[in-house]
Amino acid sequence: MTGKVVWHMTMSLDGFIGDRDDKLDWSFGVNEPSELAAEVIRTTGAFLCGGRLVDAVGENRPYGGVWTGPVLVYTHKDPATNPVPEFTYVSGDIRDVIANGLQAADGKNLVVTGGAAPRLTLDAGLVDEIVLHIVPILLGEGVRFYDSPGVEPTNLKVLTTEGTNFRFEVIK
Repeated sequence: MTGKVVWHMTMSLDGFIGDRDDKLDWSFGVNEPSELAAEVIRTTGAFLCGGRLVDAVGENRPYGGVWTGPVLVYTHKDPATNPVPEFTYVSGDIRDVIANGLQAADGKNLVVTGGAAPRLTLDAGLVDEIVLHIVPILLGEGVRFYDSPGVEPTNLKVLTTEGTNFRFEVIK
């Protein structure tokens, strides 16, 4: 089995993944438990995020610690300066980072999350699915879910809906 690249994200109803201060508190514990989220956790072999997400959540493991596996942090900083030794800090071309992430996932899915890492991955044509949880809150401003001026539109196909949780296939 070869894993997929899955962009997994929680978003406000008005399209933000972080509030105006880049905080995520508003996104935790609001939605009901989701079978879709549980499936993502079960099928994840490795996790890739950006350094800003680690700054926001610190040493907390993805999914509240119920998942264990390699955590890769995509950064432009020197990977040798990693502040969380348990995580692997990576840099370079996103195509190489994704290839290494899929290898680390060992046949399971590579989850990408955050702002820049998923955007770069999608823009490179490497995202297979997007799993999106929408929180019923309007933030008004903050970090956008997806903002990539100048790129061609990306077509999606709805695969699953579960309340305010959605799985999309990225049409390539």
